[in-house]
Amino acid sequence: MNTEHADPADLASMREAFGVKNGGEAALGWAAVRAFEAEHGIVLPEPYRTFVADVTARSHEGPPHYGLVGPAELPDDWGDGRPARDPARPFPLTAPWLWEDDPRPEEELGPLVDQVFDHGSIVLGTDGCGMYWHLVVTGPHRGHIWLISGEGATPFGAEFGFTTAESGFAGWVGHWAAGKDWFDAE
Repeated sequence: MNTEHADPADLASMREAFGVKNGGEAALGWAAVRAFEAEHGIVLPEPYRTFVADVTARSHEGPPHYGLVGPAELPDDWGDGRPARDPARPFPLTAPWLWEDDPRPEEELGPLVDQVFDHGSIVLGTDGCGMYWHLVVTGPHRGHIWLISGEGATPFGAEFGFTTAESGFAGWVGHWAAGKDWFDAE
């Protein structure tokens, strides 16, 4: 997974997967991407960065199930009154965490769970029922996709188990485009 340079073949595959034939009209453009990054104190990982600048920033088609949202957006079911998101703060996890089985009291767990939902990532969209796909933009897992839900958080990619897919945005999109189940390694 290369988070610093976009592979043209990956971009072509993603353009095809999303059915983008408009020459990038739905893309943000480089000025908007750089403005978003400056506002949030981050640099988006490749190939997502080039994808939203040149291909498309959002899509009603998946992934995820309810479509891809733009980098400055949140899915409709995100909810009101949640803590402010801070993509520049380090993403707090490097391994899966099933907090619904964590024995610590809610007063201790709540702030830790909030950090997982709100620090170091952008939300790509939802599969519904409180299941959100995040692209990590800071910390050791920069460039990785994570599924974060009310029960816990799991990284996506063959090296973590659960799936046969390559890590990162291109692997996640390719896995979806191939019609594979998210958790196909079980």
